[in-house]
Amino acid sequence: MLKDLGVKPYTFPMPVLMIATYNEDGSVDVMNMAWGGVCAENMVALNIDEDHKTTENIKRTGAFTLSIADVPHIEAADFFGIATGNKMKDKFERSGLHAVKSARVDAPVVEEFPLTLECKVAECQHTAYGFRVLGEILNVLADEKVLDEKGKVVPAKLNAFVFDQFQNGYYAIGEKVGQSWHTGAGLMNQ
Repeated sequence: MLKDLGVKPYTFPMPVLMIATYNEDGSVDVMNMAWGGVCAENMVALNIDEDHKTTENIKRTGAFTLSIADVPHIEAADFFGIATGNKMKDKFERSGLHAVKSARVDAPVVEEFPLTLECKVAECQHTAYGFRVLGEILNVLADEKVLDEKGKVVPAKLNAFVFDQFQNGYYAIGEKVGQSWHTGAGLMNQ
């Protein structure tokens, strides 16, 4: 039996994305966010409040990187969602992680995260539903340890985790349970 739960942002899984930008003094800022993702083949959408330091940085630089958080760095990833760059100037340094400048955009690449999208701002949107940043993906960087022999990303090797909005938990992912456009093909012939 189905039970009404009301209006809630309940979808699962929610990605745990790390948005990295440069502050005005050149220091690194990283923010943990779940309300975003791919919206076209070469585009991402970030639904983000305008009062974040990250938002200010994105507007100023016109660029950001978007990384997938992994289980080995879950403590730092969660910290990036707790601490605010508006109040904590040494937020990134406290994490113990390392960053290098992107070769394509004016934003940092966190070296420890296994997959990073280098993005330039395509559009900032103010809507009745909030603020949204659309970013054009200029390149994807992947740690060689998450690639197969053909150079493709192996999801299980990402050791990624997702966010659950039901109980505010994190869950590791990676087990393959089917093949898209094949697992359900048998139903086509019925």
